[in-house]
Amino acid sequence: MTISTGERTKLLIDCDPGHDDAVAILVGHRHFDLLAITTTHGNSSLENTTRNALAVLELAGIADVQAAKGAASPLVGATHHAQHVHGKSGLDGHDLPLPSLQPVPDHAIDVIIETARAHQGELILAVIGPATNIALALRKEPRLAGWVKEVTVMGGSGGGGNMTAAAEFNAYCDPEALAAVMTAGWPLRMVGVDVTRTVGIDAANIEILRASGKRTAGVIADLLSFYMSRQTERTGLTHAPMHDACALIPLLDPDAMTYRETRVDVELTGTYTRGMTVCDFRGSPVKNPNARVAVVPNQQRLVGVMMDTVLSYP
Repeated sequence: MTISTGERTKLLIDCDPGHDDAVAILVGHRHFDLLAITTTHGNSSLENTTRNALAVLELAGIADVQAAKGAASPLVGATHHAQHVHGKSGLDGHDLPLPSLQPVPDHAIDVIIETARAHQGELILAVIGPATNIALALRKEPRLAGWVKEVTVMGGSGGGGNMTAAAEFNAYCDPEALAAVMTAGWPLRMVGVDVTRTVGIDAANIEILRASGKRTAGVIADLLSFYMSRQTERTGLTHAPMHDACALIPLLDPDAMTYRETRVDVELTGTYTRGMTVCDFRGSPVKNPNARVAVVPNQQRLVGVMMDTVLSYP
């Protein structure tokens, strides 16, 4: 599936690579004007997620995107990682070499602020890991919310979690940060794990990537094979769920996702529900809506873009 967007939308990806983040980075660079990547704790340690982001850029021959290290821990509470899903490195499945690329010296929150300042009204923030960097940037520069064109969040859920029965992983890793993002007053869309877990690259598609003879696609095939096997062991899924790319592709293809405008609040104090995103789906009119929440994915369109994108790299 080919998408033509004319002038490319300016994008900053805040992420915690992560297998699905790796594919999202490739989508972001191919289809947007990707200005920067900022890294955070989440799927693995900050050192690992930063190395992984740089390794993906180097793998795909992307040399024109700056990457900046951000927060190593949440605003409040303990740090959680996902080695059980993504492996010890956060990106297990292929022995990626240490990247020669280096992060810029600036902290991620300053890169976020300055990129938004320089591109007021044009920049989309893709928040596809725990939202700590974005919350800290809002705290340092409250005008940020008025500078950004739109925020797209992969996090939370419209029904059930994957970290706990109630909470999705990114939301659980820093609920206070996500709450700050959800209440900042900027245009926002959210795609939760209840939707994204149904969208993925299966064994047949992994073999297509591997058989292409292209280095980037072959490495991604190895990574996704590992990721899929972990998912099958733990959840019974027979595909590698592509959570993070689902936050990007609908910005290019409105038919890729159906959204519902509603109110989303983040539970911060519940004994069993901390990190839960409470989506008001009771009906309309919704009081004080603050987000468009994904409810129905078009799996064929989403996976088609992912596959075409990965195969487009050398």
